[in-house]
Amino acid sequence: MHLSNPLQHLQALAQTNAPRILIGLAGLPGSGKTTLAQQLQLDFLTANPTCSMQVLSMDGFHLSKAQLQAMPNAECAFTRRGAPWTFDAAGFVAKVAELKAGGSRVTWPIFEHDVGDPVADAISVDSSCQVVLVEGLYLLYREQEWAGLEGLWDEAWYLDTPFELAQARLVQRHQQAWGISYEQALERVLRSDAKNAALVASLRDQADYLIAV
Repeated sequence: MHLSNPLQHLQALAQTNAPRILIGLAGLPGSGKTTLAQQLQLDFLTANPTCSMQVLSMDGFHLSKAQLQAMPNAECAFTRRGAPWTFDAAGFVAKVAELKAGGSRVTWPIFEHDVGDPVADAISVDSSCQVVLVEGLYLLYREQEWAGLEGLWDEAWYLDTPFELAQARLVQRHQQAWGISYEQALERVLRSDAKNAALVASLRDQADYLIAV
């Protein structure tokens, strides 16, 4: 089912008697999940000044460089960083379950891009927060530890960005971040990001709602 007006839909959800609405927003790498989530938060809080909303990213659950280095396949782990097995899936599921349970303050990690590592407990979500939107790649994934996400989202959304557009954004992002050529950036995308994107795209139909770009 397509969701033509996410803001209006979010406002309707917030008007229910639920103590908290927990939304999972999935999509390809480079699909625009973070941008959409942040804009939704701004628009929602502007239109509903008495409500509270928090946006969180899955990125803080990347395994640290030290953890990747300790793996038997360390070189592959660094090359494929961003694949499901390079995240702390169990830790992510546990935190989402805390958000779902409500009733207490929940801390959340972020990913510090300047150092390339996660920072624990960087964000605090108050127990009274009414709407929590989590964005990330594997919110619809259900293999290994990720299976624990089943039933935790009140709604799961998928940002339906065309692969070609998402890939072009990633190439540009890598060029800017690493100061590399277009060809080098494209090679990096094809080596890892495109494989992750194929997996994420295969989960598209598991979402409750699709959001067109």
